[in-house]
Amino acid sequence: MAIDKDKLSEAEALRKTRTYGKFRCINPTCMGRLTATAGSDRTSCPVCGLQFRVAWVRPDFPRIRGPVWEVNRRIAQEAAAKRESSKEEK
Repeated sequence: MAIDKDKLSEAEALRKTRTYGKFRCINPTCMGRLTATAGSDRTSCPVCGLQFRVAWVRPDFPRIRGPVWEVNRRIAQEAAAKRESSKEEK
């Protein structure tokens, strides 16, 4: 039986799909990809606009710590007011 050298194992194929240094937005309706600039302590989602605190495990490896409550609360209140005004117009 010949061994196909071009074919990757399952682990090697899975490794190619990993995104190192990026993480997903924790907003369940968004799940957009986030990237943080090196050394920054906050980043925002390009899709929904929510902001998150970032911790650096290593200089090239960010982890999401949690949301920035003040900014996210304001965004949520603006969205709720927009929904209420659209209901009143109907």
